[in-house]
Amino acid sequence: MDAERDRLPIRIVVSDDLRRSRLTVLFRLLLAIPHLFLVSLYGVAAGAVSIVLWLALVIEGKAPRTLQSFVGSYLRYFVHVTAYVHLAAGPYPPFGGGKSYPVDLDVDPSPRQRRRGVLARIVLVLPALVLSVFLGGGVGTYDYSWFSWVVLSASVSVTAAILAWFSSLLLGRTPRGLRDLGAYCIGYTVQVLGYFLLVTDRYPTTNPALILPEAELPLHPVRLELRDRRERSRLIVLFRILLVSPHLIWLLGWSALALLTVAVAWPLALVVGRVPSPLHRFMAAWVRYSTHVWAFLFVIGGPFPGFVGAAGSYPVDVAIDPPQRQRRPVTVFRLVLVYPAIVLGVPLMVVVLVIGVFGWWAALISGRMPEGLRNLGAVSLRYSAQINAYVFLLTDRYPFFSPAMQDRPRHVQLELALEEPVPGRARS
Repeated sequence: MDAERDRLPIRIVVSDDLRRSRLTVLFRLLLAIPHLFLVSLYGVAAGAVSIVLWLALVIEGKAPRTLQSFVGSYLRYFVHVTAYVHLAAGPYPPFGGGKSYPVDLDVDPSPRQRRRGVLARIVLVLPALVLSVFLGGGVGTYDYSWFSWVVLSASVSVTAAILAWFSSLLLGRTPRGLRDLGAYCIGYTVQVLGYFLLVTDRYPTTNPALILPEAELPLHPVRLELRDRRERSRLIVLFRILLVSPHLIWLLGWSALALLTVAVAWPLALVVGRVPSPLHRFMAAWVRYSTHVWAFLFVIGGPFPGFVGAAGSYPVDVAIDPPQRQRRPVTVFRLVLVYPAIVLGVPLMVVVLVIGVFGWWAALISGRMPEGLRNLGAVSLRYSAQINAYVFLLTDRYPFFSPAMQDRPRHVQLELALEEPVPGRARS
């Protein structure tokens, strides 16, 4: 997973305009039933073809392009149906995946693959399969058992889809962050499928910059600052749990003080419309420090962090703007308004935990943290920091999850906001 190249052989392509028909959103699962039935049959056929591909690659070292193209067409149809069900796209998808769709797929098959990689594929794919369960709810083969529904409900993409469903009913559009998050999860899941079904020998990457390079991240008062070099000391990695113990104790005590501080800051923010600067600095340092600790614990950051949460003191950091005036209605209902963000933040932190487990083994063996895991962990911690900053009255800007690594410049955002929809684009 360290050999990151600029072009993925299995690429998600998004041209969705975010608009949704409330009527089709309301009955989305009912409307999707024919597609779900067909894509399941298609998946069984693709699985059978992949067995033939496996034999061809093991015996001859080369796979027939027609068979790989068949599996590739299944992957494309799977993307269309999944994007429709998860509200990452609006219009009703074409049957069979033969036509273009607002969330589409480009596939570059790999007819020649290394025999050793093919023979060990079912073992090599296991870590990616585990991560795909928590990101995308699995790889598209669902049943109706209680375990399947528990897995689905705990995944990032399904949580984002549920929030998008409510948002689309209210607004007539899917929020950009939820759409991009859904498309990112689909992009990773289809990479896992393509690798497992022998369409490509490129190992699935979680790197957001490669899976969804066009993802948008609006300017926010809480921003990610990533300067990590990915090298890891094996000794520090090996004893990471022991080393982080003092930080966890200190973080627990500081969190109690932060709760008392926000109890004081809340009535002051209601009266004067902003949090006093000393209280703001204290809580901002707590948000930065908690980010440093979790980054170290889950191997997203390398060096041992300091104990004061100083700005710029750690390679996985968050920049927090000075105190600004805040809207009093938002301050009053802050704990109610933040609930959807927390609902999404929980499965994302589960993903961070999985990243920590896989990253620990990878860093212990290679001395480096895989770039894709590091980047996904960093953007997830950024979202967690935005939630904390929102709850602790550092800003009244709502947390915005996006797989984008960096904020877009303001002039680019204005250009995007003024951009007209592409003529002839399919709509719901």
